[in-house]
Amino acid sequence: MASTACIPPAPATEDAVGLRDRARGALLGLAVGDALGAPAENMKPSEIRARWGRITGYVADRPAGTDDTEYAIFSGLLLARHGSALTQAHVEAAWHEWIADREEGPFRGAGFSERGTLENLRRGLAAPISAQHRHAWSDGLAMRAAPHGVFAAGRPAEAARLAAIDGSVSHEGEGIYGGQAVAAGVAAAMAGASTVAVVASALAVVPDDSWTARCLRRALTAAHRGERAVRSAVVIGGYPWTDLAPEAVALAFGAYAAADGDFTDAVLTAVNMGRDADTTAAVAGALAGATRGVHAIPADWAGAIGPARGSCLPTMAGHHVLEVADLLTRAARPAPPHSEREQVAPERFARHPERLSSDPDRVRPGTEALPPSAVPTPSNTATSTSTAPAPAPPDAERAHRNAGRVPPGATQVPGDAPWVPGAAGRAPGEVAEEPVRVTRGSGTAARPVPGGPPADTDPGGRRPPSDPAAHSSVPDAHAAEAGP
Repeated sequence: MASTACIPPAPATEDAVGLRDRARGALLGLAVGDALGAPAENMKPSEIRARWGRITGYVADRPAGTDDTEYAIFSGLLLARHGSALTQAHVEAAWHEWIADREEGPFRGAGFSERGTLENLRRGLAAPISAQHRHAWSDGLAMRAAPHGVFAAGRPAEAARLAAIDGSVSHEGEGIYGGQAVAAGVAAAMAGASTVAVVASALAVVPDDSWTARCLRRALTAAHRGERAVRSAVVIGGYPWTDLAPEAVALAFGAYAAADGDFTDAVLTAVNMGRDADTTAAVAGALAGATRGVHAIPADWAGAIGPARGSCLPTMAGHHVLEVADLLTRAARPAPPHSEREQVAPERFARHPERLSSDPDRVRPGTEALPPSAVPTPSNTATSTSTAPAPAPPDAERAHRNAGRVPPGATQVPGDAPWVPGAAGRAPGEVAEEPVRVTRGSGTAARPVPGGPPADTDPGGRRPPSDPAAHSSVPDAHAAEAGP
């Protein structure tokens, strides 16, 4: 059941100029936070202090956004193309067109959830089965969810709906909830909501008894005591992976709340807490940027952000987050009166005759098409290894295609849960597990191969690791890694 938290009414949506300023603040804030946090990723606060003292600005020689920024651009371009008519088929087709069916390229910094999704898509699995891998609970959707909040400014529920559609190809469960929380929070901030209302909007779109909701409540409760308290309340001590969606999203909202929406304080708080610092700072930056607008971002930080380099997604090279923000702002404008649409439509389609009534992507009321020049194509991005992919199959065909799909070498018990690819989400060089027959309720665990990670450090399967705080009799099950 979703939270019934009382959300203070958000101010009326601002005019186009105000929205553009907030939209640019949200996406540029995301990229700035990503670039600031990247060097501190997977580090503890004590390790950050030993190396840099307290991070107060860029510590990299050439600061740039990572996969977080490039995937946010990806989702933003996709949303600008389809608007509120976005479907799961659109998202899956875009993953194939812009990522899976091309040369992988350097793909530096890609998260386990993205690797698992691509592995499934390349095996022929369609959404939502493509999201059934071992890291479906990661923050990979949360890091790219801000564009949905920008597009659905002032409509947190709509932003959360769109984020869930986007995430259905790559995430499940807590991974979806984390993305929905970020999208809803940004949507509320875009309408000028207070810091408390932004967090309440995030809580209102996720199940009240979810791990994500529990972490958000703990972070908000601790926020007034500062970053150390937020980290102690949320971080799972000793757990090796830092990309847990409930943890990363809660740290980001906690940093945002502790700073009362101030951009500089929010981002630096997230950065100096470590863990998945590029993602937590990116989300905190998106929230604070939407709250305070683009002019709240320090000029030297903003000036360092150029077009995406395509280090992770070659097809996103050359696109700038400000370009995406402007596209989303225009796409979100209300449709003109019917008579006005009749007057402008002939001119629009005269310039783009290929977009006629038979085009399934024809502009719909309330949306604006993504200009062809802004769409990544083989002619303006990395060379494609194949022609344009075939259109996404109908639902009936997709269901047939997924039914019983077990790639060679995998093992599945007849009648058991859908097959989960054992290799998806493995770290580069990680030793694969032996195929294991798992029967419901048997309690059988995967057998690690000698030299692999300890069995209790991997969440296993496609289910998220359980939240220790939900079952532990210890008052604070998170304190083990909280300081110093």
